[in-house]
Amino acid sequence: MATIVAGGVDRNAALSPDAALAPVTEDRPVRTDLETSIPKPYMARGLVAPDMDHPNGTPGHNHNNLSVLQQHCAFFDQDDNGIIYPWETYAGLRQMGFNIIASLVLAIFINVGLSYPTLPGWIPNPLLPIYLHNIHKAKHGSDTKTYDNEGRYLPVNFENVFSKHARTYPDKLTLRELWNMTEANRDAFDLFGWLASKMEWGTLYVLARDQDGFLSKEAIRRSYDGSLFEYCAKMQRGAEDKMK
Repeated sequence: MATIVAGGVDRNAALSPDAALAPVTEDRPVRTDLETSIPKPYMARGLVAPDMDHPNGTPGHNHNNLSVLQQHCAFFDQDDNGIIYPWETYAGLRQMGFNIIASLVLAIFINVGLSYPTLPGWIPNPLLPIYLHNIHKAKHGSDTKTYDNEGRYLPVNFENVFSKHARTYPDKLTLRELWNMTEANRDAFDLFGWLASKMEWGTLYVLARDQDGFLSKEAIRRSYDGSLFEYCAKMQRGAEDKMK
């Protein structure tokens, strides 16, 4: 059986995540220990967003039988009817603490970009609704591949975000590391995906960075199942109540 020698220790070449003539595979290492905490980390999860510290997903978060991608968007469905209009996106952003201008710009960008792929028919709707049950059809390229094409969540790809790109701390990302990650994830000729990815990660960074300018692994994980948005809105309501 073919083997390679690394640091004087023989390793089975069939199990090696690195290729000597592809330096990028060493520069962006993948996790090889996930099964010590996450059962079958390669298996996509339909309802929860686990990681090494939360193998069963977010404690206390109700998935309501929605896919993880649907949960990510459900916060913005203000009337729980399965359809997200631009004014609902705007309202959700305001609830999380974004100012009027940022909320308006983001709401327009989000609904313009996501509405048509999710429509039940071929005729565009000028009100730009996003249909939650079809949200998987609006998944763009040049992303981390943590969501699959059906809206399920892949723990292995989430964990590899940090093994590949977290250089300062293993469980946090700086703004520069986020930028480098979006550059590394770029698919060829995917202009929309490039822009959408940078906008999404930039927005998340503004929303959830800590006082030292890091975006934590836990904040990112909870953004995938939408529980972060509920938490931010709750904290914003508490801050507003204190000011009254």
